[in-house]
Amino acid sequence: MIMATTLKGELRDIIQYRNAYLLAFSATTGYVCFGWEIGLIGGVITLPSFQEYFGLLSESASARASLSANIVSVLQAGGFFGALFSSYFASRFGRKPALIASGVIYLIGSIIQSTAGIGTSSAVGLKVLYFSRFFGGMGVGLMSALVPAYVSECAPRAIRGRCTGCIEVSVGLGNMLAFWVNYSVSLNISPGQMQWRLPFIVQIIPGALLVVFMLFQPESPRWLVERGHYDEAAAALAYIARKDQDDVSVVLTLGEIRADFIGKHRLPLLTQFRKMGESKIIFLRCIIASIATFFQQWSGTNAINYYAPQIFAGLGFSSTSSALFATGIYGVIKFVVTCMTLAFVIESWGRKRSLIYGGLAQGSMMLWLGGYAGIHPHQDVVPATYVSIVAIYLYGVFFCLGWGFTPFVLGSEVAPGHLRMAAMSLAAAITWLFTYVIAQITPILLDRITYGTYLLFGVASLIMAAWVYIFIPETTGYPLEDIKYLFERDIILRSLEDAPLGWIFLGKRRAVSVEELKAADTLPTNSPKDVSEELRLEEASARGHSLRTSNSQGYDDPLII
Repeated sequence: MIMATTLKGELRDIIQYRNAYLLAFSATTGYVCFGWEIGLIGGVITLPSFQEYFGLLSESASARASLSANIVSVLQAGGFFGALFSSYFASRFGRKPALIASGVIYLIGSIIQSTAGIGTSSAVGLKVLYFSRFFGGMGVGLMSALVPAYVSECAPRAIRGRCTGCIEVSVGLGNMLAFWVNYSVSLNISPGQMQWRLPFIVQIIPGALLVVFMLFQPESPRWLVERGHYDEAAAALAYIARKDQDDVSVVLTLGEIRADFIGKHRLPLLTQFRKMGESKIIFLRCIIASIATFFQQWSGTNAINYYAPQIFAGLGFSSTSSALFATGIYGVIKFVVTCMTLAFVIESWGRKRSLIYGGLAQGSMMLWLGGYAGIHPHQDVVPATYVSIVAIYLYGVFFCLGWGFTPFVLGSEVAPGHLRMAAMSLAAAITWLFTYVIAQITPILLDRITYGTYLLFGVASLIMAAWVYIFIPETTGYPLEDIKYLFERDIILRSLEDAPLGWIFLGKRRAVSVEELKAADTLPTNSPKDVSEELRLEEASARGHSLRTSNSQGYDDPLII
């Protein structure tokens, strides 16, 4: 009965917010490309046909591991630079054009990857493959920074976590499809060039879909407000909320966004980065996304994504096809759990609990794997081997419950509106930098410290759960313009108030409520030319606050996003 009621509520939300869901689906198609690139290469480089074509079979084991790491990690190098420059392109040209451009870059890179080596020697073909993965990585890097910012700026706050969470669903979908394409070609296509080229060819599809889908979506209303295009911003808000432009919710939301951008219009890229350090609170809000994505990489997820076939082989899967099959099952589990998390967990648990529970559980699985690998250094199959295989799958489950996509949701929410694109581009660059590091060092770690690799990732997961417990307040349910109050005073007290069993550490101490901070807040009037505009917006904001207060007795908050 409860499940039926929940499903009815979910269906009602989907119908009510269908335009917002369509926007999120269109934009997060870019993360299907992201997931496909991550899941693709680990399987391709294990194919004997690929190794033979590029001369890897004639190399020593250490040289082959080094070349494999280079082929994998050159994508991350491109992703780093793409993410780093995403803020400039998104701020100058808009989120939508930059996203479309990122899809075009990805398509070009994918086409070159699929044709690498044709008409040339294997040595030249390997260089072309390096270049094409770097170039395609720039497109994926742009997507990785643009999509979270674009979706969070457009999504209604009632479903913002779910819309932004579509990112990890898309990553999981891309991973899963890439894993199964790799398995299919290993099983059904005879060894030869087409066996390893086909996975590169198929990855063109999500890139083309991103470009087509984004043509029909609106620009971010917050970017339009920042540029002074208020009528277009109202039209975008009306489309997202499926209301008329003169509807009270559209008018109030537009007024609050305009109030938040007073004196902050059209900040140059370098100015945005400089303003990230203008106060401790602003710096903290901007750096949280980078810290969260840094921790995410040290959870070990991309070590498994990139090297899952080798990891499963180490657990006794002796043939290439069986290792790829086990990897495909891992992809399916992650995708299914991510969808369930998106539907039932992200808005009910909130950001904080998702990260805490997910970090503790995934860390436990990594510690088990480390203990097993330490006790059983050989590849012989014992009863504990099957438990370890289940532990890898459970790790995927727990990662998707928390650290899979919540860092992107959290980071895009807490960053100040006028600096959000800069903060998210920095976070995405951090993601790609340490994805590159993980891709480079994982084969070396597995070869030299073996079980210590899993222990490292396990301890890191426990540390990241503790960081969230102590320092991150809950952001679920707050409008983006109100999240700043969560960080103004008593951050640790507020974080412990929101944490499971946090009352144990609080005693009688309590943080100042957001309502009290909002009541004490006044808009600045730094410039004479802004005075009349600010007074008008203050009046509109006051009317909105009054309306929201009256509505809180029995109606939904009229603000859209």
